[in-house]
Amino acid sequence: MLTATVADEICATARSHPGSRVEVHSDIRPHSSDLAELFEESRRVAAGLTAHGIGPGDVVAVQLPNWRECFTAHAALWLAGAVVLPIVPIYGPAEVAFIVRQSGARALITARQIRNRDAADVFAAADAATDLAVRVVVGDPLPGAVSYSDLAETSAAGFTPVTGVDPHSRCLLVYTSGTTAEPKGVQHTHASLLGELASMDEMRGAVTESTTLSVFPAGHIAGTLGILRMFCRPGTTLALDAWNAERAARLIDRHGVTTSGGAPIHLGGILDIAERDGLDLTSLREYTTGAAGVAGALIRRAAGLGVGAYRCYGSSEHPTISSGRPEDPLDKRADTDGRITPGTEVRIVDDNGRDVESGCAGEILTRGPELFTGYTDVRHTAVSMLDGWFRTGDVGRLDADGFLTITDRKKDIIVRGGENISSKEIEDVLSAHPAVAEAAAVGAPDDTYGERVCAFVVVNTGRNFAVADAARHFAECGLARQKTPERIVLVPELPRTASGKVQKHLLRAQLDHTNGSN
Repeated sequence: MLTATVADEICATARSHPGSRVEVHSDIRPHSSDLAELFEESRRVAAGLTAHGIGPGDVVAVQLPNWRECFTAHAALWLAGAVVLPIVPIYGPAEVAFIVRQSGARALITARQIRNRDAADVFAAADAATDLAVRVVVGDPLPGAVSYSDLAETSAAGFTPVTGVDPHSRCLLVYTSGTTAEPKGVQHTHASLLGELASMDEMRGAVTESTTLSVFPAGHIAGTLGILRMFCRPGTTLALDAWNAERAARLIDRHGVTTSGGAPIHLGGILDIAERDGLDLTSLREYTTGAAGVAGALIRRAAGLGVGAYRCYGSSEHPTISSGRPEDPLDKRADTDGRITPGTEVRIVDDNGRDVESGCAGEILTRGPELFTGYTDVRHTAVSMLDGWFRTGDVGRLDADGFLTITDRKKDIIVRGGENISSKEIEDVLSAHPAVAEAAAVGAPDDTYGERVCAFVVVNTGRNFAVADAARHFAECGLARQKTPERIVLVPELPRTASGKVQKHLLRAQLDHTNGSN
């Protein structure tokens, strides 16, 4: 039976498995400790935040890499009854400001320096968008901000985790780019997060202590769930604060890592290093990969090196809809996205919402205990639901053995290295450039990242527009580098339907017939 809240689960695991190890492998802030130490720091930080007025239901944004402070901040906020709002480290000041304003966050915790950005710029952008009650900085001091190290030194003698919390109350808010320019706030409850843990326990069998390599950042649902598992399940966690294929492969070889996961770019990089340097990856009995188009050849290549890799399918809204298992036949692990996870229900429907015949493709609808409760904007929630079922916007089919395969995507997003990027956001930014008359963004297939951002651009008379122009413009607008178009195709006009809608399938078809990158 599930405990009532995430805080209950964290406290229970800290008592039963205090010696679980956590290591941060970082050039900036390396760390090694056990769960008992992290739990006690979390209690002190929770006491400090409470003293600054943060309480049950308050939304607190956390933009930190996979550092010790990121982990203890998450746990501290859950212990204090607050709502955790993780923000991926790649987001710039403009994106952070939007999320902070739209979420109604009362506090923001960030690092003095992330990816050559100063916290002063992030706080300034956030302050222009909303009225933050508390600003917390990790690292060098900043006037007007509370030092995280001071919070971590607060006495927790009189602090007790908040009790009596409704398990169906909101405890996580994570933003995801979808079909609109603005990211959407995905709301999860204690029940939905613990439902995800219970589903994975049932699918994987009895809980055993494992050594896990964690590479996804918090802010990505997989990274946030990794932190949750770190505090709520026994075992050793090795975390990377920045992706480094060589470091990851050597950690697997040296520490006998048993479980990990990532986008295809992560798995491919690990295999490249192992093959080059003769590293042993055979301890890696489970490697879950998804978040972008996964080539069956990659899973088969992993199997050749003794890695039990398999595909999975999920989203921020419904974290794990289907997943393979290491014991599944290789063709199922390589060519399907696995079985439906315990507790989850799936329907495959046509454009009219009618169930299709078995084996036929259609839009995937889901429901289950780990499904989110809705977006912060109820308008988005209304269009995403159909009679209690979540409309994923993805197209797939179920085979006779119950394995799901994703075949297409209705959502107009680009998936680069496991991260969703809104095409409309790219187009809006491009259209603000004086040289650009019109623009349409699509995902260009890429063996390394799954997709890269490609923009078809109609320029104004006498003007030109190239990749370098896009890079300068996106940097000036404060957007993440990953969103910057890496390929520009100049066209005289965009193909449109009679109603004026851009026919992006025609643009994607052109990618195979042009090398128009400049």
